[in-house]
Amino acid sequence: MKKVICTATAGILALSLCAGCTTDSAEDGLTPVRLNEVVHSVFYAPQYVALEKGFFAEEGLEVSVAVGNGADKSMTALLSNAADVALLGTEAGLYVYNEGKEDYPKAFLQLTQRAGNFLVSREDEPDFEWEDLEGKSVIGGRLGGMPELVLEYVLKENDLKIGEDVEIINNIDFSSTAGAFTGDVGDYTVEFEPVATTLEQSGSGYIVASLGEASGYVPYTVYMARDDFMQENPDVIEAFTRAIYKGQLWVKEHTSAEIAEAILPQFPDSDLETLTTIIERYKAQDTWKEDPVFSEEGFELIQDIMQAGGELDTRVPYDDLIRTDFAEKAMQ
Repeated sequence: MKKVICTATAGILALSLCAGCTTDSAEDGLTPVRLNEVVHSVFYAPQYVALEKGFFAEEGLEVSVAVGNGADKSMTALLSNAADVALLGTEAGLYVYNEGKEDYPKAFLQLTQRAGNFLVSREDEPDFEWEDLEGKSVIGGRLGGMPELVLEYVLKENDLKIGEDVEIINNIDFSSTAGAFTGDVGDYTVEFEPVATTLEQSGSGYIVASLGEASGYVPYTVYMARDDFMQENPDVIEAFTRAIYKGQLWVKEHTSAEIAEAILPQFPDSDLETLTTIIERYKAQDTWKEDPVFSEEGFELIQDIMQAGGELDTRVPYDDLIRTDFAEKAMQ
């Protein structure tokens, strides 16, 4: 089983600490919350809506955001008290729980319900089928991470044997996969947005399949906090959950163009047309949850995927890792 690394290099930890720093009190009497997100992606649009529309401030919070660039790094920030809340894959919490850590983080809010990455080909393949990967190589993700696990799950569901029918390249850092692909590594690459669309716009690749559509409904990214933090700050977690729920509802009720306009400040290197295209793609596959509750059915499915990938030796009881009380209260 691949385990989450609970220590980090001094440079990574220092970056997490500085990027997520807050003081004991924020301006205007707001309570500071340090959030570490696994990556900065349009995939998390409801969160950016909550930030840009002032939903956190309405709930009395001032949220500062740091980027982990990997679930293992976001979990490290959470465990080392460099973050109060982390947005990351459910698998990170399962690994820590099975390592036997006493004060393990728990998930209290689900944000996405589909995988958010796409398969990008060097060639335009309008009639792509997963069996077309036979004999080809794909730049995948970190072993044990959710992007890689979902990719492996989809390949197995389509009767493709990894290492025999298709090669997965796993030795490239998450932030460098697109660059490696444009540098002629791999026949395909698996990318999140906005990178997938950027590759397509630059003529470097073509989006040919959605991992989210192929894998079905999966509790892909959730918010976690240490158990002691939730016990000591239940009002903060409740307020945070309400703000994200407002963001979920806003995304549900507005068009892709309206969402793109709202979150554009979060993506200064993009433009409205590109963001609208990306958001429409995510909306079409029903990416975002419309409520914050993490279901038991989804929890069992993600453990199925992890066990199929050989990354989970012991299943975790739902009630041990998931708290639904904050989400249920937010919806009242």
